[in-house]
Amino acid sequence: MKYSPLGRTGLQVSRVCLGTMMYGSQVSQTDAWAQMDYALTRGINFFDTAEAYAIPPRPETQGATERIIGEWFKARGNRKDIILATKAAGRADFMTWIRNGPRHTREHLDAAIQGSLDRLQTDYIDLYQLHWPDRRYAGFGFHHYTDYDADYESFHAILESLDRHVKAGRVRHIGVSNESPYGVMKFLAESEKHGLPRIASIQNAYSLVSRAFDYGLAEVSLREDVGLLAYSSLAQGYLTGKYRNGALPEGARKTLYQRLNRYEGPGGIEMIDKYVDLAAELGLKPEQLALKFVDQRPFVTSTIIGASSMDQLISDIDAFDLEWTPEIDKAVMALHLSHPNPCP
Repeated sequence: MKYSPLGRTGLQVSRVCLGTMMYGSQVSQTDAWAQMDYALTRGINFFDTAEAYAIPPRPETQGATERIIGEWFKARGNRKDIILATKAAGRADFMTWIRNGPRHTREHLDAAIQGSLDRLQTDYIDLYQLHWPDRRYAGFGFHHYTDYDADYESFHAILESLDRHVKAGRVRHIGVSNESPYGVMKFLAESEKHGLPRIASIQNAYSLVSRAFDYGLAEVSLREDVGLLAYSSLAQGYLTGKYRNGALPEGARKTLYQRLNRYEGPGGIEMIDKYVDLAAELGLKPEQLALKFVDQRPFVTSTIIGASSMDQLISDIDAFDLEWTPEIDKAVMALHLSHPNPCP
């Protein structure tokens, strides 16, 4: 396993991050514990979760993932071995089961942090992330920008609220997720101007078919040491080829929840099929091509992987051992240029 610096924090995180959002829905506690145990044997020291998990977000499973991880920490006594990341839900009026509609005000962040600490059975969080903005910014994939009203908690106020927890030792470092170049730069400017905590990372979608990060955030990431924690690098499983020709494998996320529309817009399925075909032409498994592509990008700190089975987890981790060659890179770039970013 290789490791990368997490921003300017001084922490070294594994290039593979264990995603846990299915724990408590598709993945039972027994299987989740087995996955976490195995991840440690492969050198993974970085786990990612969120207060909103398990996925799909529902009141009956909210917080289940953190509780499963907390019970594992208690049973294994290994909290110090893990760099733990979790997230506070952003503005979502419909999520009434999370603080009657989550926000990033001081009161909401106080409650969110304490709730996560309790469920995780820990007294500190290594990386505390804003899951999506308090602004009504459409960060979950879009083809054109739509402006939003000015009714949101200020960047300065959010950092001040988080600063109290950093100073108290409950949070070590902070990050953002599903954020824009504007948002990242505003947070950085406020932290520099007022001596407030500096964001260390940004967790956004990034894959062969979803490369919006390249168009603005990549430069910010490299110049400002705010590395990408890439999620959905397999396009929610589409880039493995398992949904090809309308297939609906038993127990798969699309089969269970029908929540993959981000990858089903115009040109999406066609380009996914072309990348799966390209992997075969190169003599690779489709997950090897998809995951290693993300891993070798210069702005990526870690790639988050989530698996519904142990076999899938092993295969995904093994994919990072692929040697990325100039020939592979040229073939991927040629395909990308034929239809850039069909699934933003």
